Amino acid sequence: MTVPTRPAAETAPAETAPAAPRRRLHVITWGCQMNVYDSTRMGDVLAPLGYGPAASLEDADMVILNTCHIREHATEKLFSELGRLRRLKDARRAGGGRMLLAVAGCVAQAEGAEILRRAPYVDIVLGPQTYHRLPEMIAEAEQAGRAVIATDFPPESKFDHLPEAALPAGGVTAFLAIQEGCDKFCSFCVVPYTRGVEASRPAAAVLAEARALVARGAREITLLGQNVNAWHGAAPAGGEWTLARLLYALAEIPGLTRLRYTTSHPRDMDDDLIAAHGALPALMPFLHLPVQSGSDRILAAMNRRHDAAAYLGIVERLRRARPDIALSSDFIVGHPGETAADFAATLALVREVGFAQAYSFKYSPRPGTPAASAADQVPEPEKEARLAALQDLLAAQQHAFNQSQVGRRLPVLITGRGRHAGQIAGRSPYLQAVHLAAPETLIGREITVTIVAAGPRSLAGAWPAEDEEHAAA
Repeated sequence: MTVPTRPAAETAPAETAPAAPRRRLHVITWGCQMNVYDSTRMGDVLAPLGYGPAASLEDADMVILNTCHIREHATEKLFSELGRLRRLKDARRAGGGRMLLAVAGCVAQAEGAEILRRAPYVDIVLGPQTYHRLPEMIAEAEQAGRAVIATDFPPESKFDHLPEAALPAGGVTAFLAIQEGCDKFCSFCVVPYTRGVEASRPAAAVLAEARALVARGAREITLLGQNVNAWHGAAPAGGEWTLARLLYALAEIPGLTRLRYTTSHPRDMDDDLIAAHGALPALMPFLHLPVQSGSDRILAAMNRRHDAAAYLGIVERLRRARPDIALSSDFIVGHPGETAADFAATLALVREVGFAQAYSFKYSPRPGTPAASAADQVPEPEKEARLAALQDLLAAQQHAFNQSQVGRRLPVLITGRGRHAGQIAGRSPYLQAVHLAAPETLIGREITVTIVAAGPRSLAGAWPAEDEEHAAA
């Protein structure tokens, strides 16, 4: 299944090494939130080797490209970036230094040999399941002077070998991976081939990591997985827990104010999990639940194993359990065989549900997936026209949802400084960015904010909220 994808981001991992790192690391991250999490954890793995964040790409002793195979032209984007980095690496060598270059993530997993063939100057290629072995890969690359490739699926879980998760200084929100891999085999998706089968971390390990993150200042934790609601981890006292049971246990951690989870598959939204949305105040009223299409014929071709009626039934049950819940989704237009009538069914579903946010993409073939070899590919101009129509509708719904918040008093978790002097920023329960003029002493606290204006992707707030003089605890 797909996960929400975002533009490429250049991120420096949290520093857990001494204040003056001996080596400098720069990570460029593409794709889903799991990739963002993995990039941070690679920084944690390398911190004991003396790696700290580089001030700039040019200053880095090691650069990691953490790739995503879901978006269109993923491989082309990778090689374009590698060409830029080769010039930096050559300049470093000419000056008597060295820059290690690694390619990680799903493109590395799927096309590792091809990467080394086309870019032999790459030092390390590693898949998503092997980044806990980065220290030994670096040692081998430096000592042997040749490229190292690790794209196998080791029998041991990488989570059993990772160091304790770090939280950036002043960090308020954190991501916690609890599940990885996918057994659904949607016709368009490469994830089962690059991330492997579904695997769940034990409940005790998840709870221990969550407690450690809260002790470091996290107030909101987002649970991550390719199919996070398929999680069924070993229980502390034997047997198994479901995601619902895990959420109840996490909600009991003192100091943990908010819980979220992403990404979910409709087939794994069971009754207990839906009920948890109504029973747990800490579980935020915002859920990303990808449907991909509103056409039963295309959903069958996608091997989604649910139809539009089943999805709408889940939405109805969620809204009965939590009337204020807002929904986000993923959509693919132009899947092989999609007709104008199929696309009209997608628009009808969008109108019926009403989404607060959504991600939408043109179908693009992923090598090795069943849909890639289908004969009835949709012409590119038709895909572009359908995507534009869908995105117009989704943008209008998001704008309407944001506007509906104006005048409301919302609990906002303040996460840091705003973009302007005297401004701070935070998140609403619906994951909207909220900006307001207020003191920085409120960072890390959940306060009640009056929403005074709404933009396409963020809200403006006022504090103290009307009739309130103090921040909430």
